Amino acid sequence: MVNSGAIVTCSLLKPELNLADRFDYCTKMYKKMTGGEYLSFNNAVFLSERETADRNFAIGYYLRENKCFPQDTNLMELMDFYFQQCSVEVTSDSAAVIAATFANGGVCPITGEKILSSDAVRNTLSLMHSCGMYDYSGQFAFEVGLPAKSGVSGAIMLVVPNVMGISLWSPPLDPFGNSCRGIQFCQEFVSKFNFHRYDDIRHINRKKDPRRRHTESKASDVVNLLFGAFNGDVTAMRRYALLGMDMETGDYDGRTALHVAAAEGHENVVRFLIEKCKVSPYVKDRWGFMPLDDARRFEHVRIVDILESYIERVQQESGQLGETTPP
Repeated sequence: MVNSGAIVTCSLLKPELNLADRFDYCTKMYKKMTGGEYLSFNNAVFLSERETADRNFAIGYYLRENKCFPQDTNLMELMDFYFQQCSVEVTSDSAAVIAATFANGGVCPITGEKILSSDAVRNTLSLMHSCGMYDYSGQFAFEVGLPAKSGVSGAIMLVVPNVMGISLWSPPLDPFGNSCRGIQFCQEFVSKFNFHRYDDIRHINRKKDPRRRHTESKASDVVNLLFGAFNGDVTAMRRYALLGMDMETGDYDGRTALHVAAAEGHENVVRFLIEKCKVSPYVKDRWGFMPLDDARRFEHVRIVDILESYIERVQQESGQLGETTPP
């Protein structure tokens, strides 16, 4: 039955808490998964869901009759909790971050925080793959071969495990309650790229596989990394960090992304490199300059303050407070 799994899942979420605390717990978890992107609650949707929920109430009573809920479950309170979960409001951007968190093994790619365990991600993606698209789930698994979750708002959250998360939104729905154009995009997506779960990743030539890097060398990676730092492009920094690149890698002159960002005054890139990537502030280029020296030379006062605070913190952690040379 459509929605029965979701209702049972709601009954298992922190059943020892009252309704308000259960909703607050879920909202905080969603917020973490969005990496701080937009997330809200739409009360009009909640009231509409509750007023037009005859079938969901019937499913709830059927599930209770078959003892699918924990003992002493209050069905009316449970249904309200379920309707609340149906009324959480996100944007395409925040939904894409949630999908990317699933694709990244439960680690939010924006904050780097581990939100979900690997087992929880695996189990959730398995459910999305088998029943995330309502009664169209079987055909979607056959044609697209990727875990996804749709909503009657016209949204689809698509996950390419270990690669990326995608959010689609187009309101016109098909008879199954899925976005017509969203389904079309997913079909064309896997027809062009080698992402279907059962695609042959070695011998198929008619599809592209962005995961395989044939021509990019380490030298071009360094150039792209430093070019991103020069332009203040945090997205490029994040992409290379997720690919596992050494963010302290320098060019021929020994200049790293932190050198370039400090010299150009890009505070957002500097913060990302020192806070998320934990790069060393002591790396010197061929002329003996550290990133702090570049920030001082080009009079980026804010960057100087940030780097000085970071160096002081590194020295404290290494037990060398007051020293001026690298630990």
